[in-house]
Amino acid sequence: MIPLWLKIAYTAFVAILVPIYAKKWGWGNFLWFSDIALILMVPALWLESPLLVSMMTVGVLIPETFWNISFFLRLLTGVRFGGLTDYMFHPGKPLWLRVLSLFHVFLPVMMVWMIAKVGYDPNALWAQTLLAWIVLLLCYFFTDPKENINWVYGPGNEPQKRLHPLVYLSILMALFLVAIFLPTHLIFRFVFDHV
Repeated sequence: MIPLWLKIAYTAFVAILVPIYAKKWGWGNFLWFSDIALILMVPALWLESPLLVSMMTVGVLIPETFWNISFFLRLLTGVRFGGLTDYMFHPGKPLWLRVLSLFHVFLPVMMVWMIAKVGYDPNALWAQTLLAWIVLLLCYFFTDPKENINWVYGPGNEPQKRLHPLVYLSILMALFLVAIFLPTHLIFRFVFDHV
């Protein structure tokens, strides 16, 4: 169902991006949910796996949508909408490196298109939640707080100081489930139950 040219092109793009990102940002960067989705979409495409593509979509569709709104709003109007895409406009970062980050533009479109082709797997909600909670714990215990990967130390760039760090992490884990994963899951369940 998925064209061979797309599988090859996507795999080649990821094969180029991974070593460049690893050298520039370090391996911890691949714990960002969007980077996990980017990489796991390779086997999702080749296997045409409803579970893998559904998991990645549940995990990142809402954040990727906000990334795109923030990016295109600033690109087209100059208006800054949050700090999510500030790095894309930072003149100190090489343009070619910022161009690689444009995967955020095509990734959500490709995921939704692929779900339309192979179907939505409702098991994605719990599978993605389990994966995300493991990733969040890895980020908290094994990455540099200055990187604040997946915001495990606080929203934005600075660690939060109002709550005990593990209380904040627990709230964050619940928020990913309730505010990001569950709404996306419910939308796809509704759509596929009515197709």
